Amino acid sequence: MSNIQDKVVIITGASSGIGEETAKELSSKGAKLVLAARREERLKEIADNLNNNNGEAVYKSTDVTSAKEMEELAKFAHEKFGQIDAIVNNAGLMPLSYLNKQKIEEWDKMIDVNIKGVLYGISAVLPYMRERKQGHIINLSSVAGHVVFPGSAVYSGTKFAVRAITDGLRMEESQESNIRATIISPGAVSTELTSTITDDDVKSGVDDLYQMAIKPDSIARTVRFALEEPAEVAVNEIVVRPTNQTM
Repeated sequence: MSNIQDKVVIITGASSGIGEETAKELSSKGAKLVLAARREERLKEIADNLNNNNGEAVYKSTDVTSAKEMEELAKFAHEKFGQIDAIVNNAGLMPLSYLNKQKIEEWDKMIDVNIKGVLYGISAVLPYMRERKQGHIINLSSVAGHVVFPGSAVYSGTKFAVRAITDGLRMEESQESNIRATIISPGAVSTELTSTITDDDVKSGVDDLYQMAIKPDSIARTVRFALEEPAEVAVNEIVVRPTNQTM
């Protein structure tokens, strides 16, 4: 029996890409899933498909930039299943641009989703996990959270922040509450992320890079690996790139 069997896992950004594939992967191992994103129709479709294949999934339309909605999501998960074993803070945006383009609205959105969304997810589940003195928080960073390149200044800033926040969480909660914290940093992955890039000077280079993009199910298997380890083992950080990606 998989160590994931019957674990209650919240997944944000679950309506496509890495989130959707993670839902499929964890469902196949017996997890009870709470799917969250803004696109309710897509969530319903994914949950229905999982449930029709002997899975157990519910969903709730959620905006991760709202602390209130994230608290409501955690409450919903707890009311449905009686516990919260893990959260995968996967929702993210990547509208890369050069700073001189002054795309301030895009910067704000990245900060709201990529940083605040992760913080709100952590805050929402911590009380439930601390009460049980167990739990697992998995946050999606990026290779751009390890290295900065032209056009990635703000995006990299948000992903460096995710790594810092997650490591701080690990140090604060691992001994006191036995809560595990994992950072997963994908490289180029075939998802909808690049569709948010509006700076044409950056987009052409990114499109070239993403010709080697790996499928999101590779990241889903990475999430599964971290979750499957026994409670006394914490997989703290993993970087997953296409073999040919140098940065």
